[in-house]
Amino acid sequence: MIHRRHALGLLAAASILPSRSLANVSYQRSEFREGLARRFFDVGTEGTFVAYKVDDYLIIASDKVRSGEGKLPASTFKIPNSLIALETGVVQDPDKDVFKWDGVTRSIEAWNKDHTLRSAIAASAVPVYQEIARRIGQEQMQKYVDLLEYGNRDIGGGIDQFWLTGNLRIDPIQQVDFVDRLRRGVLPVSKRAQELVRDILPVTKVSDATIRAKSGLLGAEIGKPTLGWLVGWAEKGSQQTVFAMNMDVRDPSHVAARMTVTQQCLADIVAI
Repeated sequence: MIHRRHALGLLAAASILPSRSLANVSYQRSEFREGLARRFFDVGTEGTFVAYKVDDYLIIASDKVRSGEGKLPASTFKIPNSLIALETGVVQDPDKDVFKWDGVTRSIEAWNKDHTLRSAIAASAVPVYQEIARRIGQEQMQKYVDLLEYGNRDIGGGIDQFWLTGNLRIDPIQQVDFVDRLRRGVLPVSKRAQELVRDILPVTKVSDATIRAKSGLLGAEIGKPTLGWLVGWAEKGSQQTVFAMNMDVRDPSHVAARMTVTQQCLADIVAI
């Protein structure tokens, strides 16, 4: 295994991907597969897809530029937000601790009710996670965002807004690195917190494959989505593939297309 600091920049040196290698994983190879980009073009938009085929130590990307461009994480930040909530004790039990609806009627009906952490991540309930972030507080949030080495680590722009409209940025390769560390349970937080977050991640079944993933939709809370994310990993038998995609949302159909395009890209590389 190679130390994280020595892993940085290996992909850039290989002139395949522009960002960084994955933490504590040696002998990685990387490939650029332009054909994956057609999946975005087929639905009338542009985007990027990055995958890490764990058994093959192989990183695959659809492009050499956007795969390394940092963007607001939107609701994909609910993954680290959940970890931090559990680690700090803001949430003790993801199924029993209840966040009461504040009574404000919002355009997304699933947000207009009480939630546990498990139901909130399934509904991608922004108001619940904003309240969680406020309870965590600026100092603790910064401490753990730094500890998790999440994106550019900049939480400026408001404790309940920094991942939606603030300064936080993360690129798809960084997303894959973070999600892979969660998958392996090697993040610098308790094993319990990591196990619980892996357990509450939304699950999609595709034939004999299982996809555990969190979506993100920039602008969803104001009803004007502009960017869509999907990050997670696919399991098929013993084979696991970690992925991150983002795409421009130019049409309402692109909201659902996030999962469709992801499944198509995964099928192109691992035949799920």
